[in-house]
Amino acid sequence: MNWDRIEGNWDQFKGKAQQQWGKLTNDDLDVVKGKRTELVGKIKERYGKAQDEAEREVDDWLSRS
Repeated sequence: MNWDRIEGNWDQFKGKAQQQWGKLTNDDLDVVKGKRTELVGKIKERYGKAQDEAEREVDDWLSRS
């Protein structure tokens, strides 16, 4: 699956993202609006992860979605 599909259908994927990263709030996910860089940034912020680790998690999540 490509990121354009997630961005275009973000309302459908928000729930899956919140299941994966439970510390992300609805407000966080509204700010993300399906943008990959915003999602990575919020994961870094909420979980204190490094950039490469957060990007790897997003890539893994994308491959399973």
